[in-house]
Amino acid sequence: MLTGRPPLLLLDEPTRGLDYAAKARLVGVLRGLAAEGHAIVLATHDVELAAELAHRVVILADGEVVADGPTGRVVVSSPAFAPQTAKILAPQEWLTVSQVRGALEAGA
Repeated sequence: MLTGRPPLLLLDEPTRGLDYAAKARLVGVLRGLAAEGHAIVLATHDVELAAELAHRVVILADGEVVADGPTGRVVVSSPAFAPQTAKILAPQEWLTVSQVRGALEAGA
């Protein structure tokens, strides 16, 4: 529960120390907040979280921007950035397990 309904949330490593169930709950909460119109900016090393939630990704290395753009394009631009799902299923464009599940359910 957020007090004051802030228009912008800044999160630093929000999944650190979370198990999969807690991470799934966090993703649900963040999706709900985004759907309500909250802007969410997060700093994370969790590429899977970024792939699941972000519309845009900026990747920094040594204080410099090394990649910036739509999540689907940026995270597969280098194996260092790609989530495990994308690495395993390349050249398919699925980044997350939920995207694979959705494609399978749709008969893709």
